Amino acid sequence: MFRFPFIPREEGFFDLFEQSAQTMVKTAQELKKMVNTCKDVERRAAEITELEHKGDTITHEIIAQLHRTFVTPFDREDIALLAHSLDDVTDFIHSAADAMFIYKIECPAPKAMELADIIVQAAVEVEKAMPQLRHPKELKQIFQRCVEINRLENMADRVFRSAMGELFDDSTDMAHIIKWREIYQYMESATDRCEDVANVLEGVAIKHG
Repeated sequence: MFRFPFIPREEGFFDLFEQSAQTMVKTAQELKKMVNTCKDVERRAAEITELEHKGDTITHEIIAQLHRTFVTPFDREDIALLAHSLDDVTDFIHSAADAMFIYKIECPAPKAMELADIIVQAAVEVEKAMPQLRHPKELKQIFQRCVEINRLENMADRVFRSAMGELFDDSTDMAHIIKWREIYQYMESATDRCEDVANVLEGVAIKHG
């Protein structure tokens, strides 16, 4: 894409991406606390909902800024895709927490604890990658983050499949199966969306690194 060197690029996008990633990490950490203890579920669900709303606000600001900015730091379609992919991670974390609250989940599940931990790790890797977008010389370092995020997503897939197998092997209570299947699916989807973020970051690094 042709750049006009005499027009300053809008650097505010980087601040917003970092804020979005920070919000995602906080949401993931709250989910992990909820899953590990199954205590204060209502309060934690409310906190996660507030964080999800904050994430939505940041995403809307990124898109609004995109519409009013002539020269962007990298391709417009990548900015939009990155904003929505970050927001999707937070949305799926929120969906998992909301389902736990609605279904009144009481007992911690080891596989859910594993998935929650992986989500936090993947979110932290995304958060660490965001500041590197600001500096062309650091873009190549993003590849290392992407490799780790992909590894974590593969790990989450294995845990998810194992969790689903255990769920159907260990219970004949269909209500229990349906509740946990939905929660597991939301959690696994959160790691999938982290991989989507990694794919966007990798594309940006290839184009501009």
